[in-house]
Amino acid sequence: MARGAGAEQYSNASMLKKTEPNEVRTGHKSEVNRHLSVCSKLCYAVGGAPYQITGCALGFFLQIYLLDVALLDPFYASVILFVGRAWDAITDPTVGFLVSRTPWTRFGRMMPWIILSTPFAVISYFLIWYVPPVDQAKVVWYLIFYCLFQSLQTCFHVPYSALTMFISAEQKERDSATAYRMTVEVLGTVIGTGIQGQIVGMANTPCIPVGNDLNSTFRNSGSEVNISQPDLSLDKIRNAYMIASGVICAIYILCAIILFCGVKERKETSKVQSKHMSFFRGIRLVMGHGPYAKLVMGFLFTSLAFMLLEGNFALFCSYTLGFRDDFQNVLLVVMLSATLTIPFWQWFLTRFGKKTAVYVGTTIVIPFLITVVLLKSNLIVTYVIAIASGVSIAAAFLLPWSMLPDVVDDFKVLNPESQGHEAIFYSFYVFFTKFASGVSLGISTLSLDFAGYVTRGCTQPKAVDVTLKVLVSAAPVALIIIGLLIFTSYPINEERRQGNRKLLNEQRELELAADSSETELVNVL
Repeated sequence: MARGAGAEQYSNASMLKKTEPNEVRTGHKSEVNRHLSVCSKLCYAVGGAPYQITGCALGFFLQIYLLDVALLDPFYASVILFVGRAWDAITDPTVGFLVSRTPWTRFGRMMPWIILSTPFAVISYFLIWYVPPVDQAKVVWYLIFYCLFQSLQTCFHVPYSALTMFISAEQKERDSATAYRMTVEVLGTVIGTGIQGQIVGMANTPCIPVGNDLNSTFRNSGSEVNISQPDLSLDKIRNAYMIASGVICAIYILCAIILFCGVKERKETSKVQSKHMSFFRGIRLVMGHGPYAKLVMGFLFTSLAFMLLEGNFALFCSYTLGFRDDFQNVLLVVMLSATLTIPFWQWFLTRFGKKTAVYVGTTIVIPFLITVVLLKSNLIVTYVIAIASGVSIAAAFLLPWSMLPDVVDDFKVLNPESQGHEAIFYSFYVFFTKFASGVSLGISTLSLDFAGYVTRGCTQPKAVDVTLKVLVSAAPVALIIIGLLIFTSYPINEERRQGNRKLLNEQRELELAADSSETELVNVL
């Protein structure tokens, strides 16, 4: 019997040797030490663009679109923004758990989620920017398709984020790929801002004068137009939003194809198998890891600060600063500045450490956020502040995704018996930031309603100006300070990070040695 089993093992080993000769001869060494090519890193990075392109377009323009183009009451707009983000947040840990339980396929474990969700996400995104002909159905329409798109994009982005752990086993390679990804993602925000802003900017939203002269004229880009014909211009702006969404959908599909064709998902080589556990037990295990909880909470507040700024900046530029015709250009400068400074922050974190990069990167923007509300409106000053904001946003983009793999590695070292939870780590980070974003957008839109926001108004009441100043200056500054205070207790410094790397490499070498011994034994038998 033992002889027969040995013969069977030898037969299986021979079959593996014929089909995958390099894998058997070298064990998993080629996979562990494999360096990613520039082409692979670029293809991987391109996959992050759809999330940022659509997210930027929605973040900067959805609020003003619902208020001034779809003509929704601010209360209903706040309900849509809050419920959509809250629903999106709930789906993140759910999808993360399902991804972690997904069996390996010929395309990998993450890729099937990415590819299958893409066509449906594109359709739902396009329908968000369509105004239904029945006014009574508008709220339900936007609520359904906004929630649907958020769910489908979660099915794309959670597996894509976790894919960081499966493109290479080396920390340096993952950090390098993350830097590529962040550069492309911030470039994606430029593309999203540029496409949405420039196409929509060519068809300015008609505004209605506020005051006693409502029956005479209304201003549109400084010219006087007959107020009895506003719907013609409104149709033009609605068509512009749909054209912009169509272009973004085409880019979304192209990026998904490049990711699928250009990136090979590396199968986990560890022989330690994760035990299937319940959803809530997985949550307790992940959230009970102290460094992860502190990292998530710190970035929760700093990300929330930038989300408040993003969600209200278009309204702030249009009404408080009076740059109704230039706000899309200001947003474009912000994103261009962020794109160009990503390589600088990648160099900075490798030279001075990731915690130092967090402190420096997120505090740069504080004096400029204070300046923008204290100084008198000036377009040149606004552009300078936009550049400084972009520098800080670049750090906020790069650092969370660069530090999350370090936390996952730390968890693996402390919990060697519990593997395969990478998707849960990434999904919960996204969950907390999205939920907080939903709360912030809902509260900010509701605050504008209480302040007396006038839909399509050429000017706004004084209370609206004060509210917008709080939403883009005082509140973000306070949130950034809270986030930095939390980061003071984050325990993974460079010494601990390098120690974890050494321990994990030793573990892989032991597994490689065990594989070699097993192969030799099979050959002897």
